[in-house]
Amino acid sequence: MNLQAAPAKAAPSREHLGLRLMGLAVVSTLLASTCCVLPLVLVLLGVTGAWMANLVALKPVTPLFIALALGAMGWAGYLVLRPAGECGTDACATTRPATRRIFIACAVFVALLLGFPLIAPLFY
Repeated sequence: MNLQAAPAKAAPSREHLGLRLMGLAVVSTLLASTCCVLPLVLVLLGVTGAWMANLVALKPVTPLFIALALGAMGWAGYLVLRPAGECGTDACATTRPATRRIFIACAVFVALLLGFPLIAPLFY
């Protein structure tokens, strides 16, 4: 009988945590834009129905999703873009350039979705 302890899981690297935070920011931004952007996207994809009017029910929690998205993007930006010398350990290796590009793409996507309700009245 082997009574060795199971190996402890390593803490996620800052790069993986940054990617998870970016995913959280994108999902919360999509939820924040359910009143405006999501119905438009669904109609463009061919999904229609009167049930889409129920998406307006999420309007009161939109500020919560916006705060969650901005907080997650801020934290991800701190993890992905900060200099590696700040932490002083070998565990804080520099992030890959691909992760930085993904962060910039997510930041642009989040900014476009959060800014859409501000410019949408110009198209009506």
